[in-house]
Amino acid sequence: MKTIGIIGGMSWESSIEYYRIINEITREKLGGLHSAKSVMFSVDFAPLEEMQKNNQWDKATDVMVEAAKQLVSAGADFIVIATNTMHLMYDAVQNAIAVPVLHIANAAAFEIKKKNLHTVGLLGTIFTMEMDFYKGRLLDQFKINVVVPDLEDRTIVNQIIYQELVLGKIEHKSQLEFIRIMESLVSKGAEGIILGCTEIPSLVGPENINVPVYNTTYIHARAAVEIALGERLI
Repeated sequence: MKTIGIIGGMSWESSIEYYRIINEITREKLGGLHSAKSVMFSVDFAPLEEMQKNNQWDKATDVMVEAAKQLVSAGADFIVIATNTMHLMYDAVQNAIAVPVLHIANAAAFEIKKKNLHTVGLLGTIFTMEMDFYKGRLLDQFKINVVVPDLEDRTIVNQIIYQELVLGKIEHKSQLEFIRIMESLVSKGAEGIILGCTEIPSLVGPENINVPVYNTTYIHARAAVEIALGERLI
């Protein structure tokens, strides 16, 4: 079994889910008292959120690279960045270490291609929805078209993530807003919905919309287990 390195803390609520999912799936696959071999470096999210807000991506990259190096030193055989947004610096992290990094969008694309979908809706932070590091990867490498909410709805999604979900707050009115926005993406041609922020699955899921829903937290964590057990390659 390979050792999974997890860069967590963004937020720690979703990092808990990663740890739970990784170990539950490992136990399901191996039985008995088995659990995953893993190490986690959990960052302080508050200064990172300030860096995001102030477009200080170089500073944020330094934090992520240092976290990855710490995990390699601790014995990680490969790395997962337990957040969608911080895959903005995926290339910098990968180039700084000698072990592979499992990209969350690659893991999601693997599942989307199983159903032969051509267009998906993407929900996430404003950075994930507006910048090209996620949408562009899905289009360029996997030929998956991505639609995002309009500006007003992107703002609503981002506010709910940062003002509620990363603080562990679940509000029914926010769930209704997300459902409305998901339905609007379907009306724009989305054949499925990517929950492209690791906190979103705490608010909505496949029971809320009649198209496939891709929970990137679960998908990423499951892929990590499969890689650790030699069932798939990165």
